[in-house]
Amino acid sequence: MSFRRRADKRGQADWRAEKPGLDPEQIRRIIEEQRRRQNPDNPEGTENAGVETSGAGADTPTIPISERLDFHLKPQQLIDHLDEFVVGQHRAKVILSTKICTHFNRLSLAGEDKDEVGRIKNNVLMIGPTGVGKTYLIRLIAKHLGVPFVKADATKFSETGYVGGDVEDLVRELVHEADGDIEMAQHGIIYLDEIDKIASSGRSTGPDVSGSGVQRNLLKLMEETDVDLKSPHDLSSQMETVIQMQRTGKAERKKINTRDILFVVSGAFFGLEDIIARRLNQGSMGFQVSEEEGLAASGDGTNLFRQTRAQDLIEYGFESEFIGRLPITAVLDELTRDDFLSILRSDNSSVILSKVRDFLAYDIDLTFDDEALERLADRAIEECTGARGLVSAMEKVLLDYECRLPSLDVDRFTVTADIVEHSNKALEEFIIEHSLRTWCTNFEQDHGIHLTFTSGAAADLRQQAAASQRLPGELCAELFSDYGHGLKLLEKTEYEVTEEVLSNPQESLNAMIRQLYAARPEQI
Repeated sequence: MSFRRRADKRGQADWRAEKPGLDPEQIRRIIEEQRRRQNPDNPEGTENAGVETSGAGADTPTIPISERLDFHLKPQQLIDHLDEFVVGQHRAKVILSTKICTHFNRLSLAGEDKDEVGRIKNNVLMIGPTGVGKTYLIRLIAKHLGVPFVKADATKFSETGYVGGDVEDLVRELVHEADGDIEMAQHGIIYLDEIDKIASSGRSTGPDVSGSGVQRNLLKLMEETDVDLKSPHDLSSQMETVIQMQRTGKAERKKINTRDILFVVSGAFFGLEDIIARRLNQGSMGFQVSEEEGLAASGDGTNLFRQTRAQDLIEYGFESEFIGRLPITAVLDELTRDDFLSILRSDNSSVILSKVRDFLAYDIDLTFDDEALERLADRAIEECTGARGLVSAMEKVLLDYECRLPSLDVDRFTVTADIVEHSNKALEEFIIEHSLRTWCTNFEQDHGIHLTFTSGAAADLRQQAAASQRLPGELCAELFSDYGHGLKLLEKTEYEVTEEVLSNPQESLNAMIRQLYAARPEQI
């Protein structure tokens, strides 16, 4: 931090703090000056200054991209793969698998890299409520194809020049996901969620920094443009460029072309169904709709979404040019109770496998009986958040178990319907039963005597433990402290504790020993 002395209007000294270093604008001026010196014959045209590369460069493998990526996958093969992990959504799987496979398989066609008639990029618009698997589907597809994948929320971006993220950063992030391989990044997938949030409201009087401006910025990316690998707004990137120009006299300008990058956008589109219904109802009054549209007009939201037209999305707040770059629409169904149950029963259920691994981290083998899965499905429906409701329901039931069981030396635990319905009560009962069972097991290991309790004695023991605010195992250690030696003296290998014994354990043990010596006076 430095201070500069300035004189105010009255001639008095005014000391103001200044931040050290250069701001981005100063750095840009330095770079432009360096480029003018490097190319004096073209002082105005800085676009050709330096070395500009796009696609395969010195640091990019020379193996053709079609050979490095698996682009011969058939749509049905991809559908079969998705069926292993995603329940339902058949129509959406068909649409996504077909158009995405076609997009990547076309890259291997001769002449596909040239501007030719008939080339339309299959960018996809996905419509569906939260928690139905939109992100999961695209992530699975990208992983199966082996292409770089970037996911972001559209709400974090703003029009260029305003506070917020730059949409071009999505393309740069693809390069990062491709470990710096620009050629691979140029064949990746960019997924933008919550795209409905950048629809222009049409009511704003000021600049729409998060609506139509972002849509316009996305337009060129979704079609074809070159994006500088180094962001002009990134101070560190600009500093690197200055240093490179000072060392070598030129700056290499790497670019990423978006021609073959597939864009998938999605959103819940709350309120769009009203626009569609209004159009269909107006059409039905004039007898201009099909039978399918007429049925959809009186159906639920999913059926209405299937009748989405470009004019509906434009009325919702999207630019016509933006919608024109999204020729494919896939509608996802809202999940039902049966869908939730199928997800939980699936061998690849991420909800079950994740929770199993949570407990496995504490060496606890977690299992679920089928009735418990049914109760969890019922609870997920009540959450109204799609498949995310399964996670919420699971956590609400098992969080306290995950907290307390690791301290009880439990190695196996089964979730039952009773545990789902009455988790707190079931947990306390489990801890009590486990305490008694553990004490009996330890007693047998220490003394070689199998000890059991009658149901009446076990009930009385729980009452005494509760009254003394202790666990049954802790109370047993006190009540039966002499029983290891005493039962060995009596040559017992098994012993059952009754209500009578529990009422006065020490007297019961003494009575048995007196009887033993009475029967064997020679041992006295």
